[in-house]
Amino acid sequence: MTASKLSIRPTTLSVRPASRWLILVIACLAQFMVVLDATVVNVALPSIQRGLHFSAANLQWVVNAYTLIFGGFLLLGGRAADLLGRKRLFAAGVALFSIASLLNGLAQSEGMLIIGRGLQGLGGALVSPAALSIITTTFTDQEDRTKALGVWSAIAAGGGAVGLLLGGVLTDLASWPWIFIVNVPVGVAALILTFRYIPESRVDVEHRTFDLAGAVTVTAGLVVLVFAIVKAQSFGWGSVRTIGLMLAGAALIALFVGIERRSKAPLVRLSIFRVRTLAAADVVLLLVASGMFGMFFFASLYVQEILGYSPLRAGLAFLPVTAGIVVGAGIAQQMIRRVGVRNVAVAGITLATVGMVVLTQLPVHGSYAGDLLTGLLPMSIGMGLTFVPITLLGTGGVAEEDAGLASGLFNTAQQVGGSLGLAILSTLAASQTASLLHAGDAGVLAARVSGYHVAFGAAAAMLAAGGLILAVFVRRRDEQRLSLELAPAAA
Repeated sequence: MTASKLSIRPTTLSVRPASRWLILVIACLAQFMVVLDATVVNVALPSIQRGLHFSAANLQWVVNAYTLIFGGFLLLGGRAADLLGRKRLFAAGVALFSIASLLNGLAQSEGMLIIGRGLQGLGGALVSPAALSIITTTFTDQEDRTKALGVWSAIAAGGGAVGLLLGGVLTDLASWPWIFIVNVPVGVAALILTFRYIPESRVDVEHRTFDLAGAVTVTAGLVVLVFAIVKAQSFGWGSVRTIGLMLAGAALIALFVGIERRSKAPLVRLSIFRVRTLAAADVVLLLVASGMFGMFFFASLYVQEILGYSPLRAGLAFLPVTAGIVVGAGIAQQMIRRVGVRNVAVAGITLATVGMVVLTQLPVHGSYAGDLLTGLLPMSIGMGLTFVPITLLGTGGVAEEDAGLASGLFNTAQQVGGSLGLAILSTLAASQTASLLHAGDAGVLAARVSGYHVAFGAAAAMLAAGGLILAVFVRRRDEQRLSLELAPAAA
């Protein structure tokens, strides 16, 4: 597949200025629904366990079924959006996600809910890359794209915190099925608006073919790797099963790379990784998401298990996090024009790292305002500052026919990073807690908090590593080239 054989349907180029912002609202509405569901079940898990009589071993699959399918199919969803139509894939994803949400709300058994969560993950894997590529192909002016991606980034980073809040509110005031049913009217509204206002766009090729072998191997490889990650805590990182799954996943990915090298119409053009900004942004996002998702998990445990908050109060405790991310994203939009995307991202990661280090000092008999919030606020503002420039770096600088591919890669880095980070941090925290309890060096609560400290410290190290990679590998000329590629649209 060469550039000379590719063209873009002109529909996205004729979108009126006012309509572009409505398209952004529609895309972000669907993305918010998808991101929300990654965390909305966390505070509802005890109620779900009682309601459907889940075993302790199977309860984790309410979360993992979504993560596994979502992370495994994102790359396929991104490329399919380019080839089959971005609007078409976006609408299909929203419809599937909404239907699966309704099935989850009506679930009467463990199996029905787990299958429904997997279908939700598949719908999300179609929605997220299609929505992001719709935005990047709609907003070609650099200043407008920065604003649009600022809104997108606030949704992507803040949706997890809102999920904890909404999960607590709906579980306490209604019942757990409503955390799923609430998606249905939102999805229906998004579908109606999609068919009315979003124009279709896709890559036109002389000979339309689909890289089935590449699609099967990369999807299977990602699914196996994500499965190995989420099961490593129970299997053990050094167990034969974990290592075997890791090797199987790596072998499938290696086979995929071999197929792509020889394919005339590859699912992933490997040359896309020569775009330094894209490659660096994806690696950095993987590390940042690893730390951020872990923070949400352990901070939620701290307010419920240590401070004794109810699900509703625990959800409300994360409201300032959402506000901080929105504030940070707004500041990032203004600062990018003055100091550049790299400097803003490095500053954001540094601030978030400081907040994470503060969380390593949480006491057993702590307070929300005096102890937890002092770490959450700089962390949340730092994340808002980080996601806008990272999204620009990860989705800019590529040909328009690769918009869906770049979006799929970016979303895959975030989802796999979150799964990997949570698995690693959970293992480290559990090991620290078990070690202290076995030695008799601390009480139960003190041992748990010590485990949280280790997790927050490791998360801070992940964030710091991401900032270092960004500072070293993204150079000033890379930023200038990205600006020049977007500049013609502003003329």
